[in-house]
Amino acid sequence: MQRIPSLDGLRAISIVMVVLGHLAIRGQGSSVWTYYPNIGVRMFFVISGFLITTRLIRERARTNQIDLKQFYIRRAFRILTAAFVFTSLIIAFFWHELRWYQIMPAILYVTNYTVSTQHWVFGHLWSLSVEEQFYFLWPVVLRRFEAHKIAVLIGAVALAPLFQAFMYALNIHNGGYGMLPTVANNLAVGCLAAISAPRVPRIPRWLAATMLAVVFTVPLFAGDTLGKRLGSLFLLQPAMHFSMAGLLLHVVNEPYKFLDWKPVVWVGRISYSLYLWQQPFCYSPSAHRWWFGTTVALGCACLSYYCVEQPMLRMRHRRTTPISVTEANRLQAATAA
Repeated sequence: MQRIPSLDGLRAISIVMVVLGHLAIRGQGSSVWTYYPNIGVRMFFVISGFLITTRLIRERARTNQIDLKQFYIRRAFRILTAAFVFTSLIIAFFWHELRWYQIMPAILYVTNYTVSTQHWVFGHLWSLSVEEQFYFLWPVVLRRFEAHKIAVLIGAVALAPLFQAFMYALNIHNGGYGMLPTVANNLAVGCLAAISAPRVPRIPRWLAATMLAVVFTVPLFAGDTLGKRLGSLFLLQPAMHFSMAGLLLHVVNEPYKFLDWKPVVWVGRISYSLYLWQQPFCYSPSAHRWWFGTTVALGCACLSYYCVEQPMLRMRHRRTTPISVTEANRLQAATAA
């Protein structure tokens, strides 16, 4: 699957929103940015749904099947090693502060179900847990229910806000946000974008601008009253998720030079490692200066990307199922997909 540079640009914007938001939460930036780290994560979910579904659909079209074993091997090489290195080093450094009930969810990728008891340094791993659970379940569902994939995804979009509303009714903190059922709609929208992409007409710039406005204004209407929560769950958040998917399709079909600018693409490529390492330096209660936190986080991300991610991806290409020369050449350009 060929790399899509525009998506690296979207990744870059998403990780910048996370970093700026975390710095702002710790008093190192404008309070406006405190609304946006979660928006960056939601954009990552849409991109993941889009890329993984595109890969699986193309594999089925090429081979008439979805090889689950090879898929899981590819994901393990892509995701697990960098996360393992991060988790191991953090456990070693924060050993005196961490408890077993904080360490085990981080290791087992179920942090999204233990948010209220999790140590701050592992707080961001909730989204990585969601991603891993999605990688585990969605290929199986797509392989087994391929003929009903759209119905399954529409069901996820419809049921997620209902599930979160039920969690609110049970007085679960933040409506259980982060549990896979509460964010399945976010991922499903990306999957739907991948499936419908060949049939969706080109999105004009005025409509893309409107979608961008929706994405950036919806967080400003957050509230803690029941009416605002329900309005957000059933109206604002779906509008935001579909706007994100629309923006993704727009930049894929109509690339922007900024999103393809080499420095921006580079930030997008290291965004996974940067997401891992920004937490201890940009979200630390110690309130490091913003320039110190971002510099150290970026340095750690570079070490992770070049010394862990890239070697593992090269190993992945040598060990996965042999494929055609043409497909191998394409995969060489798709190491971050």
